[in-house]
Amino acid sequence: MAAEGHAAAVAEHGAAQGPSAGEYIIHHLTHLQNHKQTSIVDFSVFNLDSIFFAVLLGIVGTFLLWRAASKATSGVPGRFQAAVELLVELVDTQAKGIVHNANSRKLVAPLALTVFVWIFLLNSMDFLPVDLLPKLGEASGLHYLRVVPTADLSITMGLSLSVFLICVFYNIKIKGFGGWVHELFAAPFGDKFFLYPINFLMQMIEFAAKTVSHGMRLFGNMYAGELIFMLIALMGGAVSLSGTGITLFLGHIVAGTVWSIFHILIVALQAFVFMMLTLVYLGQAHDAH
Repeated sequence: MAAEGHAAAVAEHGAAQGPSAGEYIIHHLTHLQNHKQTSIVDFSVFNLDSIFFAVLLGIVGTFLLWRAASKATSGVPGRFQAAVELLVELVDTQAKGIVHNANSRKLVAPLALTVFVWIFLLNSMDFLPVDLLPKLGEASGLHYLRVVPTADLSITMGLSLSVFLICVFYNIKIKGFGGWVHELFAAPFGDKFFLYPINFLMQMIEFAAKTVSHGMRLFGNMYAGELIFMLIALMGGAVSLSGTGITLFLGHIVAGTVWSIFHILIVALQAFVFMMLTLVYLGQAHDAH
């Protein structure tokens, strides 16, 4: 979200006796849903905006990778092809260092590449001005519209749960169903009958902790980034409303610029961290305890 693009929209809200700063932020943190949520946990509610942008950017990412593959040449590559080749080589190197089963890497390496590209694109939606797409949505009759899918806990937890299910698949494939079940009861404290309940409990805690932290880490970073952009925007809006406070105006410009530059690192880093944890968890699924 380009912070400088927010101030005008915030000023419009104030000039028209619109919502307060708190109401403005709450509005922008509300999802477009199929129906209103009535309880803390309600699996019948779907955040339609997150689903739409996640699918759209998944298609965009697939098209970009297909485009690079279809235009690949054995000669001197163009800049786009070279960038994709460097990315593929990076992911493949990391996959070889973590997942030692060559047959498994035929699926795991492309999966890791897909995870990185997809999440990078999802995170990059945070660079759009906060009011750009929501205003276009309002013109189309959509009162709420959030455009950063990774700032939605349901999306990030869905991704982490998918990784968990793939880990279960490889645990069973590599070790056999019986071998995996035996490992659940025999590790980490040893194959002793009286230790089976403790081992099983520890294994369940480990699986739950890895899955929850995997999704929460990405969500927390992107949600915080989205919120900080809104707060920076409100600094500029306050200047527009008051007509005074050059210090606040300069703070808005400096903070917006610095945070935008820093957020480029966050967007790429969080995609890379999610990809690396995916590889680590899949590598652990191949290892016997």
